Amino acid sequence: MPEEPLIYIDGKFYPKSEAKISVYDHGFLYGDGVFEGIRAYNGVVFKLKEHIDRLYKSAKTLMLEIPLSKEEMIEAVLETLRRNKLVDAYIRLVVTRGVGDLGLDPRKCKKPTVIIIAEEMITLYKGDPLSKGVKAAICWVRRDPIDGTSHEVKSLNYLNSVLAKIEANLLGVDEAIFLNSQGYIVEGTADNIFLVMDGKLVTPPTTTGALAGITRQVVLEIAEELGIPVEERNITPHEAFNANEVFFTGTAAEIIPVVEINGRVIGDGKPGEITRRIAKEFRRLRSDPRHGVPIYTEQATQG
Repeated sequence: MPEEPLIYIDGKFYPKSEAKISVYDHGFLYGDGVFEGIRAYNGVVFKLKEHIDRLYKSAKTLMLEIPLSKEEMIEAVLETLRRNKLVDAYIRLVVTRGVGDLGLDPRKCKKPTVIIIAEEMITLYKGDPLSKGVKAAICWVRRDPIDGTSHEVKSLNYLNSVLAKIEANLLGVDEAIFLNSQGYIVEGTADNIFLVMDGKLVTPPTTTGALAGITRQVVLEIAEELGIPVEERNITPHEAFNANEVFFTGTAAEIIPVVEINGRVIGDGKPGEITRRIAKEFRRLRSDPRHGVPIYTEQATQG
C-alpha cells in the first residue's frame, strides 16, 4: 500500500491529505447522498455486484442520478484497490448530490460527486468478539420509519444511528438495538440482527425498516445450505432476552455473537453453536471468487 492512501474523487486519484470536496457539497451540508461499505478478502471484493446494485437502488429512491454505469463503478472500485496495492480491504463508496448552494433545492446541484476510499481492514469491536461475544442494549432512539428517512435506503444521513451509538457508549455496551415505532426489534446501528430460538433462525423483515443487508442475505443462504430453518417476522424485546442465541451481521461486523442485552444474559452467556457454524461457513465463502469480483487478473498478480 502507498505511504498515503489514494482516494478516488470523480475519476481522479488524490493522496489522503489532499483529497477534498467543496463545503457546498450537499452530501456535507445535508447528508444528501448514498453510500456502501464493502470488503475485499484475499484479492476478492466480496459481493461487489450486490453492493453496487443496492447503491443504485438507494440512489433511485433519492432521485440521484449516478454519473457512472454499474460496470464503470465496479471498475472504479477495483482500480482504487489496485492503486493502493490492496488484497484485504474495507472500501467506502460514496455518491453525494454534489455541489449546490446553501438552499435545500437539489436542482441547484449540477453533478453528483463520487468518492471511493479503500484502506486496510477496520475493527469495530475490541478484542475477539467472535469468541467472546458483545454486549448490547435496546435504546430509546427509535429507528426512522419506512415513510421517513427509511434505512431501506443507505443514505449519508446516519444521525439516527449516531444517536443510538452515543447511548450505547454511555451505557458501557458495544452496540445498540433499535425498535421501530411499534416497539418491535429492527436492527443494530449498522447491522442486522438474528435470534436463534429452538434451533431456528428468526430475523426481522426488511419491510418494517431494517436494511436489506448483504451479509444478512448471505446468512439466509448459509442457513438454507446447513438445513437451519429461518423465519422472517416481527420480534419483541421479550423474545430477544429469552433467545438461545443472538448475533449481528454486517459488512464491517461480519458475524458478531451477542451475549447480553440490557443486562439479560443470552443463553449461557457464550457464543452459541449455530452462530459459530454460520460464522465458520461465512469465513469460507468470503474469499471465494464465485462470491465476489477478483481485484487483479492472473497476469497482474504474477507481475
